[in-house]
Amino acid sequence: MNRARSITGTLVLAAPLLCSASGMPASAQTNDQILLASPPIDSSGEAFYAADLGLFAKAGLNVKIVPMTNAGAIAPAVASGAVTMGSLTVPSVAIAREKGVPITAVAPAAVYSSAAPTSGIVVLKTSPLHKASDLNGKTLATRDLSNLSYYGSNAWIDKNGGDSKAVHWIELTDTAGIAAMQQGRIDGASMSEPALDDAIHGAGRMLGAVYDAIGDKFLIAVYFTTEAYAQAHPDQMRKFADAILAAGKWANTHHAESAKILEKYAGVPIPPEYTRVTYAERLRAADAQPVLDLLASYTVIKPGTRAADLFSPTVYAP
Repeated sequence: MNRARSITGTLVLAAPLLCSASGMPASAQTNDQILLASPPIDSSGEAFYAADLGLFAKAGLNVKIVPMTNAGAIAPAVASGAVTMGSLTVPSVAIAREKGVPITAVAPAAVYSSAAPTSGIVVLKTSPLHKASDLNGKTLATRDLSNLSYYGSNAWIDKNGGDSKAVHWIELTDTAGIAAMQQGRIDGASMSEPALDDAIHGAGRMLGAVYDAIGDKFLIAVYFTTEAYAQAHPDQMRKFADAILAAGKWANTHHAESAKILEKYAGVPIPPEYTRVTYAERLRAADAQPVLDLLASYTVIKPGTRAADLFSPTVYAP
């Protein structure tokens, strides 16, 4: 993979970013408050649903969500103590652990199903790009260079006749992708819901459903904290996981209601016809294995990394 950024290299940025994002300094955390940093996207939607539905409060948890569009800063923020927990794609957490950052997953987020693609490479409807090999030498954008959309896109390009090493990647929020294409700054973007449907119902079209290059079904994202925090607060972590799973189960059958909650934080409308992600309703570590195998195939993490090791023993016993 080209231009993959070190997560540990941004540790020093975590506290200033979180002060700005949350409106409060990291030192303002209380012992019983959980500051949860999460990108306001569909794959991490359960946290927003659990908060709005009162599921965290019902479980006796004091959770304050810090919406962060800069997903690359979330793992460093958790590791540095600027926030208590975070939500990221499986690659982001796995890569951080590979680099020695002591974080661990405590709850599953969205799962991918090839029956309803929720991430893809988007180009303008008027673009001359129509196949993977057309992307060679082009500039593509993604939210951050450690997320699943980035690695899935590279895998899709390589499996469909292109060369991911010939693609230039930059970081850009999903919602800014179409405008950047129209301005000629990029040729395409790897997007996820809800921005994906917003793009293809507007000036964009889907070039490829990138997650299909990973598998038909797998875990997209997780909620995580530091190993030390999970070990010191096992009951709190189990309650958090239960609330997330309950929120996911509710959202799977309440698309209209969950859309209204998410669009408040995402800043984009989510009409009824938009594709929505499916959330895990139970914790199965094996669902993350296809993603880890992909990362290992690109030598991003060491071969043989087990999905079970990604999760804290406080919530998951292999």
